[in-house]
Amino acid sequence: MIKSLKSILGLGPKTNYAQLIKEGAIILDVRSQGEFASGHISKSLNIPVDSLKNNLGQLKDKNKVIITCCASGIRSGIAKGVLKSSGYANVINGGSWSTLKNKIK
Repeated sequence: MIKSLKSILGLGPKTNYAQLIKEGAIILDVRSQGEFASGHISKSLNIPVDSLKNNLGQLKDKNKVIITCCASGIRSGIAKGVLKSSGYANVINGGSWSTLKNKIK
């Protein structure tokens, strides 16, 4: 219970996104194609959240770290749930793509 509360409040351990990417993590941007075209993180993969279930084949390794992102963190949270329920073991909600971009510089 306390661990969950800390996580919700952002009091848990900080994620080193830059290190995860150096180690091969995938950045999955789940915004629409139009949103993605207007700006995104270099080398990120765009699969809109509404078509994620039908495109899981693009994410072959279920043990690889996947960092989801979107405009605000809501759709990326939904995508994290879809991936976890589909057997992906290491999924992190990176929140907003623009904030995530600043964390990996």
